[in-house]
Amino acid sequence: MSSPSFVPLRPYRPAGHPAQIVRDFLKVMDQRRSVRAFSPAPIPVEIIRDAIRVAGTAPSGAHKQPWRFVVVGDHAIKRAIREAAEIEERELYARRASPEWLEDLAPLGTDASKPFLEIAPYIIVVFKLVKTDPDAQGRQGKTYYTEESVGIAVGLLLAALHQAGLATLTHTPSPMGFLQKVLGRPEHERAFVVIPAGYPADGAMVPDLERKALDQICVEML
Repeated sequence: MSSPSFVPLRPYRPAGHPAQIVRDFLKVMDQRRSVRAFSPAPIPVEIIRDAIRVAGTAPSGAHKQPWRFVVVGDHAIKRAIREAAEIEERELYARRASPEWLEDLAPLGTDASKPFLEIAPYIIVVFKLVKTDPDAQGRQGKTYYTEESVGIAVGLLLAALHQAGLATLTHTPSPMGFLQKVLGRPEHERAFVVIPAGYPADGAMVPDLERKALDQICVEML
């Protein structure tokens, strides 16, 4: 076992008052909504790349970084993803989803049609790595706390894209095995979530929802 290597911490020192910085960040993030109506207007791909770099700063189990972000802008591939996703979604709404699930989805106004998968200029398909990438000898190792690690990375990705003024949606067609085939990904990568990204369409509407208050999500033992 190799000895651990350490370097001095370079702590981030915010220029303003920390409490105000957090409040300002809250004001920005409180405007974040899941959007299903996108503009086809192009966006610089470097915004997507930098947001993925942000996602890559997430902590991960044993620092295995068990994520892969596949950026799709090719229209033919986006159409193939939409067609395959809608097949699964039609099955979900017609047969797989329980009455309770469908009742919970009703306020969102969703159905099996997913045009945003073609309209948004990019879709980011996030995969979790159930094993590490093969090394030079083809050997693969374990990954740890994969769901938690990739979930944190996705949260950072959404925050970064929102900071750039882009709209997003977390789409999870069920099941998602078709994404591995459509995108030609290896066996150790498993689809985790699909994120369309772009500017919202003019006049885009979102469900009238309320977020839980602080006292509903936070328990303080001070």
